[in-house]
Amino acid sequence: MPRTTKTITVSLQPEMSDRVDDARRLQGRSRSEFVREALDRYLVECEWGELVQYGEQQAREQGIGPEDVARLVEEYRVEAQSSQT
Repeated sequence: MPRTTKTITVSLQPEMSDRVDDARRLQGRSRSEFVREALDRYLVECEWGELVQYGEQQAREQGIGPEDVARLVEEYRVEAQSSQT
């Protein structure tokens, strides 16, 4: 049966390694569980950051500023509600 995980090696400074161990012990987790979750959260944050950048770029290209957001959301809600009736 093939492995469902892949092993990687990561080097940490002793202080960071100690912080990881302290935090994972408090949570009752293994190092692998702790690091997997931390990496997953970081990757999700990166993906959201890319999405936000894309949205900001699209807004700039369309001449939409922060002052327009509330009005555009309200217009969308009115349009969506009227199309449901």
